[in-house]
Amino acid sequence: MAKNIKKRSDDYAQWYLDVIKAAKLADHSPVRGCMVIRPEGFAIWEAIQRDLDRRFKATGHVNAYFPLLIPQSFLTKEAQHVEGFALECAVVTHSKLEKDGEGKLRPASPIEEPLIIRPTSETIIGHMYSEWVQSYRDLPLLINQWCNVMRWEMRTRLFLRTSEFLWQEGHTAHETEAEAQEETLKMLDVYADFAENVLAVPVVRGAKTDSEKFPGAVTTYCIEGLMQDGKALQMGTSHNLGQNFSKAFEIKFLGRTQQQEFAWTTSWGVSTRLIGAVIMAHSDDEGLVLPPRVAPDVVAIVPIFKTPEDEAKVRGFVDKLVAALTGDASAAKTAHHGLERYVYNTANEQRILADFRDARPGDKQYHWEQRGVPFRIEVGPRDVDGGAFVLKSRIGGTKEIIKLEDLQPGWLKARLDAAHDALFQKAVAYREANTRDAATYDELKEIIKGQGGFVRCFFKPDRAAEAKIKEQTKATVRCIPFAQPGTSGKCIYSGEETTTQVLFAQAY
Repeated sequence: MAKNIKKRSDDYAQWYLDVIKAAKLADHSPVRGCMVIRPEGFAIWEAIQRDLDRRFKATGHVNAYFPLLIPQSFLTKEAQHVEGFALECAVVTHSKLEKDGEGKLRPASPIEEPLIIRPTSETIIGHMYSEWVQSYRDLPLLINQWCNVMRWEMRTRLFLRTSEFLWQEGHTAHETEAEAQEETLKMLDVYADFAENVLAVPVVRGAKTDSEKFPGAVTTYCIEGLMQDGKALQMGTSHNLGQNFSKAFEIKFLGRTQQQEFAWTTSWGVSTRLIGAVIMAHSDDEGLVLPPRVAPDVVAIVPIFKTPEDEAKVRGFVDKLVAALTGDASAAKTAHHGLERYVYNTANEQRILADFRDARPGDKQYHWEQRGVPFRIEVGPRDVDGGAFVLKSRIGGTKEIIKLEDLQPGWLKARLDAAHDALFQKAVAYREANTRDAATYDELKEIIKGQGGFVRCFFKPDRAAEAKIKEQTKATVRCIPFAQPGTSGKCIYSGEETTTQVLFAQAY
């Protein structure tokens, strides 16, 4: 049991923070509610970014960048939007600082119109789209940006909910309503596939209720994951904005019938919250567990030796081992502070490392275990004599003795793929075991208060009812799943007959 990490069963919230600290993923910044993402954490974000960016470009999207500061008047153009974000806005009101009579710095020159630090970019992008779109021939516009945003949160938690966070936001404009709807669902599928096939987190796809949808959207779709404490996490959203923003910002074009028409727009995004999802869905009481496809280091080799002769012997074996694992006898190598890293997967910038630091082997094993490296390898003089090594799996917890001669081309990839599958199936089993049915409101309250998890029930979406249920249980409708039973039942709150089945849960 790791002494520096609280057990999940004792204090899940503290366990989460302890795992982040032990793996050196992030720290709290001097600015309340903001975080400093350390190199270890940022490497995971870069892996997420690389994979998603390839997916976006494969579906025809291109990257651009829009300003951090947005005129306050832009937010007021879309009524639901400004109402939804007003309490979260950070506002810039002055342009410089000056010293007062006591030599203290104070805001100097008020600016003509207050500027909002972007909470999201629909408004500024809508303004620009209105200048770029004149004809149906200019459509569709398929643009994404990678950036930071600011939402002034009162209760923050590293990666999950911070005042400033990193994300991508896609913004598209289309000629027809059908094209916009197709885009909205397509990008939701991109997110879902990424969550499951890269992050190994099973998700439920569905629509948000009106009270939970994005401010200004016609419909919001989401992917929801279930964390190990039985709480849900919204891992991505895709919004069909209809013509709400195009009418507010005059995104008009000359249509095929030579009539002026308003464009149909969408937006969609995921953020550094995905790192929080990885931590909470997979990690254990020993520390971080990383899905192999976003792990910056996929194998940590721990050499064991006492004498210079033994070191030379082990080094020679490690060279052969790295060549067998990478399939490249001359794999690119970097060395820093005793850590030697070899390129394993160039496209994903993944590496195999050999830890030749001046430290005890046990300390090294512990170090890489807490950082979630999928596989750890021990090699000592006796192993070299036997032409073998000891393989330890972070995900399965297994320990094997493997002959070097058994490392055929593709061996490591097959092991990493199997580890991913095992991680995913474990998360699926947890979700299935913690998804329960409720036929009455009392049953829903009992489950939420007790085991938690997803509660599946018939419910007729209603803003007042949802507010009351949230007040009494702290649970919300996470989504209306696309997979519906095709039958009807009684709404657990009103008792009315309905064909809509939803998932309730407490959430982050």
